[in-house]
Amino acid sequence: MSKPTTTARFRWLLGIGWIVGTGLTLAQPVPTPGTPILLNDLSAFKPATQNWQIVGTTRAELNKPNTITTEKGTGELANVPLAKAPEDPKNPYKYNLFTIMEHGDIDLELDYMIASKSNSGVYLQGRYEVQLFDSWDNSGWDLHSPRVVDNGSIYERWDPKRPEGQNGYEGHPARQNASRAPGLWQHLKISFQAPRFNANGQKTENARMIRVELNGVVIHEDVELTGPTRAAGFDDEKPLGPIMLQGDHGPVAFRNIRYISYDKPRPELLNLKYAIYKGKYEKEPEYDKTAPESEGASKVLTSSVSRIPNEFLIRYTGTIRIAEPGEYRFNLGVPGGGGMLKINNQSVVAPDGRGNRGKITLPKGDLPFELFYSKFVGWFQPSLGLSVAGPGIREYLISDSVGGNSDDADPILIEASTNTILRSFMDLPGDKNTQGKTIRVTHGISVGSPEQVHYTYDLDKGAVVQVWRGLFLDATPMWHDRGDGSSRPLGMVQRMGAPVLFLTKLASPQANWVTDTTGSGYRPKGYVLDGSDRPTFRYQSYGSIVDDKIRVLEAGQGIKREVTIATPADNLYARLASGSVISPLENGMYLIDGQEYLRIDDAGGAKPIVRESNGQKELLVPVKGKLTYSILF
Repeated sequence: MSKPTTTARFRWLLGIGWIVGTGLTLAQPVPTPGTPILLNDLSAFKPATQNWQIVGTTRAELNKPNTITTEKGTGELANVPLAKAPEDPKNPYKYNLFTIMEHGDIDLELDYMIASKSNSGVYLQGRYEVQLFDSWDNSGWDLHSPRVVDNGSIYERWDPKRPEGQNGYEGHPARQNASRAPGLWQHLKISFQAPRFNANGQKTENARMIRVELNGVVIHEDVELTGPTRAAGFDDEKPLGPIMLQGDHGPVAFRNIRYISYDKPRPELLNLKYAIYKGKYEKEPEYDKTAPESEGASKVLTSSVSRIPNEFLIRYTGTIRIAEPGEYRFNLGVPGGGGMLKINNQSVVAPDGRGNRGKITLPKGDLPFELFYSKFVGWFQPSLGLSVAGPGIREYLISDSVGGNSDDADPILIEASTNTILRSFMDLPGDKNTQGKTIRVTHGISVGSPEQVHYTYDLDKGAVVQVWRGLFLDATPMWHDRGDGSSRPLGMVQRMGAPVLFLTKLASPQANWVTDTTGSGYRPKGYVLDGSDRPTFRYQSYGSIVDDKIRVLEAGQGIKREVTIATPADNLYARLASGSVISPLENGMYLIDGQEYLRIDDAGGAKPIVRESNGQKELLVPVKGKLTYSILF
């Protein structure tokens, strides 16, 4: 049963995605645009050994371990290990690369390409490593026993004085395998908090990985780091340090490196005074005509100054000290009611607004501060939260973090410890229909496997719309409360674009691909299961019966699709892929936008066609009866 909605004038989002019980959501770090590290030359780095090169393009092949090839140009940074690199006992990490820039708190974002069987790492402050590793062959990946060596893991610390077998400690494996295949560009985002030190140089707080995302999947949150990880560039800890890229283990390339440093003093609240008014205030009272229930001073912004459980208003006044002028963004959490925020006598969050966020440009100095929280919806516990972000200041809570009850739903997650099938709606972020809305597949079937490679099939088009590696499905939006019928992939997703018919008739190889099923006689016929509960889909198209069998490749490297058409029509084509760039490789392999490989295993002697259509490339194959191809990602 859903909760009733309030008719109050305060049009707030009640109980929005709460954290730390404050009734508000801190925005997740989004480094872009940030400050780029230019890769026109190596001037952004300390003097480097010859293994580090600025190049125009980089290529690493699936089946050539520890091999990377480059072409001249700029824009990419490649580590090509020297064939006979001499060791230097006085400088064992001489082949690593250090930025001239030194950082404390930082959001870092970059693309990287790892070679087959290769190993590298990104070290924050030159001390704390996020592992880069070819974990594509996930036969060694076990959700119940993940390894710190695998891709995206925070590497372990090392103590040679510990007993044999216990030298490594405090490593933090990635939550799941969100890796792409070697030779594909992968995307890494790190939000890092540096260790804190007092005036005497003593460490008062450990470093933390606040959040790490690999290929769009959160793999770490709020991980404490007690000291430098193994093979760090420095054994000590400091407030500042360079980014270090590991260059002594294997080939790797980087591009699009950007960062945001958070090195400015945080705003402070001073001289806070509060007044509590009893009653149901759905609009701001006239304070000079209304006597408060109680008054006082508080060192923190909190709802706990009121002992009234419901129908009250707390008004805070005081000063906010701004050390760094510029634009500030505020997020006010007022669960079970509404609120208002003024700074420097200007409205930041209005009492009759439609949101709880606001921004304002503030000068340096001590500025007037006013805020109120009116609580009038009974089923919420009182809780007041205020976060702030500004120039050189990561978003943080300027209020306390105590109290509040979360209205978030417990997640409903679907595992795939065996072959698993779930029908649901499936939204395709980034793909829009003609009305500009996100495309929703209304007859989707998601198929999960214990190999941790999964896919969604569109019964309306006979099309694979996405594949992903990692965990299976989040069905919370499908089943929580009234639900909207949709589910979401939990792993690293490779989407295939807006779904279209997989098979169609073309008058010529250059004719436009049809956008709907009109004239095709398309009719879905469901699916049949094999002895391992894996489906083979069946449909009718152009008078033929089509069997569409999709299976996971060995070691979870992708999927293989075998399409069989009984008595195929003349001039029948299959559309295997679309993208901005489709590059032919060796042995029937194609590289699609640097994000997936497509291998044609058996085309019955037909010759594939790469053509341009509506500004995009398309890979087509004439179909005579059977077609087998694999998607490796």
